[in-house]
Amino acid sequence: MQLAHPANAKTGEKLEECAIQLWNWAVTKNTGSSLTNMQKAKVRHVACSLLYCCEGETPTEGRIRKQILMASKAGRTWLDCKNPPNADIFLNLAVKSLETLYSKLTSRADRSSDTTLSKEDVEKDLLRILSFQAESALSQGNNTEALAYIQRCKDMLLRLPKDTAYLSLMCYNFGVDTYNMRKFEDSTIWLSQSYNIAKMNVKYAPESQVQARILRLLATVYVEWDCQRFQEKALNAVSLANKECMSTSGLYLKIRILLRCGASDDHIRAALSEILEVEAALDECLSTVNLLVSEDRELLAFEFLKRVCQHFEASPDLGSALVLHAELLLQRGKELLGKQKIEDIITGHYTGKQLSPQALTCLHLMLWDKACKYFEARNYSEALQWYNYSLSFFQAGQLDPNLAKLQRNRASCFLQLKQLEKAKDAVKEAERCDPGSIFTQFSVYKVAVLENNAEKAAEALKAMGLLSKAPVSREDRLLVPETAASHLLKLAAQIALENEQQEAAMKALEILCENCDDAGLLLSALRSVLTLDRSTRSQVSPRRLLTPSAALHNISHQSSLAAEQRTEYADWFRKIAWNSALYCESRPDRMRDFFVLSYQASMELSHLCPPDRGLLMGQKTCLLMAAAASLELCRKSLLSDQTEELTRVLEQIQTCREVWKTLKASGNFSTDPTDTLLLLYEFEACAKLNNPKVETVLESVLELQNVEAKVLETIAALAMEPPAHFPLLCRKALRVALALHRNPPQVDLSRCRQESPLPTQNDILSANHFHKCIHSLINLSLPSGVSEAEARVLQEAWGYYEEALSIIAASPDDFPQMETLWLLTRAWNTGILLYSLARYVEAEKWCGLAMSFVRHLGSLQESYETQMSTLYAKILDRLEKARIKHGPRAMEE
Repeated sequence: MQLAHPANAKTGEKLEECAIQLWNWAVTKNTGSSLTNMQKAKVRHVACSLLYCCEGETPTEGRIRKQILMASKAGRTWLDCKNPPNADIFLNLAVKSLETLYSKLTSRADRSSDTTLSKEDVEKDLLRILSFQAESALSQGNNTEALAYIQRCKDMLLRLPKDTAYLSLMCYNFGVDTYNMRKFEDSTIWLSQSYNIAKMNVKYAPESQVQARILRLLATVYVEWDCQRFQEKALNAVSLANKECMSTSGLYLKIRILLRCGASDDHIRAALSEILEVEAALDECLSTVNLLVSEDRELLAFEFLKRVCQHFEASPDLGSALVLHAELLLQRGKELLGKQKIEDIITGHYTGKQLSPQALTCLHLMLWDKACKYFEARNYSEALQWYNYSLSFFQAGQLDPNLAKLQRNRASCFLQLKQLEKAKDAVKEAERCDPGSIFTQFSVYKVAVLENNAEKAAEALKAMGLLSKAPVSREDRLLVPETAASHLLKLAAQIALENEQQEAAMKALEILCENCDDAGLLLSALRSVLTLDRSTRSQVSPRRLLTPSAALHNISHQSSLAAEQRTEYADWFRKIAWNSALYCESRPDRMRDFFVLSYQASMELSHLCPPDRGLLMGQKTCLLMAAAASLELCRKSLLSDQTEELTRVLEQIQTCREVWKTLKASGNFSTDPTDTLLLLYEFEACAKLNNPKVETVLESVLELQNVEAKVLETIAALAMEPPAHFPLLCRKALRVALALHRNPPQVDLSRCRQESPLPTQNDILSANHFHKCIHSLINLSLPSGVSEAEARVLQEAWGYYEEALSIIAASPDDFPQMETLWLLTRAWNTGILLYSLARYVEAEKWCGLAMSFVRHLGSLQESYETQMSTLYAKILDRLEKARIKHGPRAMEE
């Protein structure tokens, strides 16, 4: 209500006018709720302060009334804003103004009725303001001061009896506040004050229901404060409450107090009978049963529950009591009685005692919870029995998502019990009820996998992939909603691998990679699936690692996953690919793929953390091994077109060189054969590709420090290994190898022969390599036809034969007998070829060379010496005749 301007302007009229205008402005704003409580408090604070500033020595009665109104409302508003210190300022001003006004009214000469009414109004306002001051004091923790204010209010009730209910409820609210703050003693004082004030004037007291509520709260406070100590006070309070207004809540509280105080069963039975006598609702009776159970009064609980069932036998809600009875039996371990009770409920449900929807839902939850516990304990037959109890409440042909869920659970039990046909029937029912559930499709998939029905499994996986894009609800506490679809796809992959169906497993992983946003879950799934695959097979197929590899690449760049976790998974994937490669010695194609995958994982690691020496060594080795496996694949002619594979080898060699260059800059690798291996692999790839770069590669080999003869022999062999054909490069490599054999740093065959009774192992190896080198050079040099029998070529081969003879003479025991025989045969055949060409002098020379090897044939010497001597004599004879016949012409040759 707006304030009017004073009729007569006096000193401070301007201030008073401003104060009133400001106040009225706040009133108009308040009607539209455009001011907050804090803004309202500040405006009232200023307006009231302005009004008190213009106060004279003898303020008018009208101004005093305005001051009282403004000060009391400003104080109340500050209290509502939880600012009691500011509230106290204005409440004290209001009391002072009230006292001034009361003094003026008392000092009037006339005793009119208006004066009397005005004095009553002043007393009412004073009572309100005193109650506000009590509230302020209590909020500041001054309980004694608050009680003093309330006592003044109580003293005024004799003159203001109509305010009895207001003051009683004010004290009740104080009792509630202190109870919520766990200040039990203060709460009992205020609640007692509330009840005592109500009894001061029955006519104007709160209703009996309110007084009963006050007493029940008082009893509750005594119980929670110290039940044993204040047992009698709590019982007296609740008894008074029940006398004021009998209610089930009062009786329930009485039973609760009796239980907490350890009262006898007879006392509690009497209180329980009172509950039934007051016609308490079924829910209230069942709450009492639960209270008895929670206080370990099992006998009383079942007794009372039996009485409740009898009392409410005709009630449509009786099912709630029956379900609770069954639940309590199961909770107490009385499973047989619980099953009997459930079977009675099922029978009753179809013979007139149908359960309410709420009771039926509670029963289903109880049955499923029991079944779930048995399933987790791997007692699948018992779990199935509890699910079957639940199934009994569904009608045939009923369409219900919960029925689909139930059938899926039953199918899981049947699968665990190896009853595939029954599982199929249950899944069909689930599919009929809820085909759009990803859980239903998962059940279809499991059955299809166990039946080895690849087509059906693929269809179910496809459906799961589509359904995984939609939100998935919780399923029997198995999965969390956000990642349910991803968890199911992970399980699908694991189930497929457990049943040796790799294609289905890979399909599940592909769908998971496409739809999973949880990087951690995806990596966990990949890891568990691959670990399972390795545990169930001798090796993992590299194709099965391709999907994880792609997922790993994507995940390694996701900021949602911690760097440590990404690093851990990348390192794990690198190792599993590496170890899988080691299992594939007989399959170079798989070995190559695994080493490439391991290298890719290493690269992902290098993106996540600075590459250390060990990581770089791993990358280098992976590339070397991948190149070696590819070359082995080409050697075995397992590829119809080797060009692409060999080109890839050259790319891997180049990448490996870059890694190797970084590694060499970090330390001493003088004994590492990587440079040699890279050049060998590069030479082989270039040779097979007929790449002219092979000459450059050979030069690079020759420039290596301490190049070994066997490396050059390998180069020579590769130069002539089909489809390569580089005889010049082969001979060049063999010549250098032969030079190294002539002057080996650690082998001296003559010294070994003279100083040691037996050659060392290294010596034997060098001798073996030497004769192989000689063999290869002679094989390349000696003519195989008429057109190749040039003098230059023969002269080169003759030099190699002399080398061979010197080695045999120095170490006859170290030179293989069959190799000596081969040298003899090639020299003899060369002589015969020259003889056929009428080159008699050269023919005699080569046949004589062959004869020089006869004495080194050991056990074969005698047989070959006889045979060769006869033939050699015939050849010499023919050569002599030919020389005589042709004369000078033959001499010219």
